[in-house]
Amino acid sequence: MKRILGIDPGSQRTGWGVVESTGSRCTYVASGVVDLRKVDGLANKLGHLSSEIELVLREYKPSAVTVESVFHGKNAKSALVLGQARGAVLAILGRASMDYIELSPAEIKLNVAGHGRAGKEQVAQMVERLLKIKLKGPADEFDALAIAIAGSAVVATSTREWMTKHGLG
Repeated sequence: MKRILGIDPGSQRTGWGVVESTGSRCTYVASGVVDLRKVDGLANKLGHLSSEIELVLREYKPSAVTVESVFHGKNAKSALVLGQARGAVLAILGRASMDYIELSPAEIKLNVAGHGRAGKEQVAQMVERLLKIKLKGPADEFDALAIAIAGSAVVATSTREWMTKHGLG
């Protein structure tokens, strides 16, 4: 059994979700959102985000982490801030010596919903069905669970050599 942490980095809210996987089966463990909207200043936001992700790593002790890769933002400024939030997450993973899997939004949708152009609603429904839960939180939370599920699929189908290299074998 592997414990997978999925992280959906955001400049306003960062979602995180933890699942346990055995083969192709996933079970819900925990999820939440780091809300950065009430934190003043970019440096304070990134510091708060780092601290919160560090707590999640300590509490849930994942064997693998999956992070959504960068996609094109609405504008250059928002893409830059998103990149900085992502960098804060990756820095914490580095400090914790955690390897991570990076998946694009299309790869996540493909793994969870069966095709790379699935809508948010369809992905949310599949997350609920796969984990046998009813989601009540913000979209960032179920996005992070979708990322964790997709990460578990990558781990389950990976070669022993890849898993050993990433400390999962």
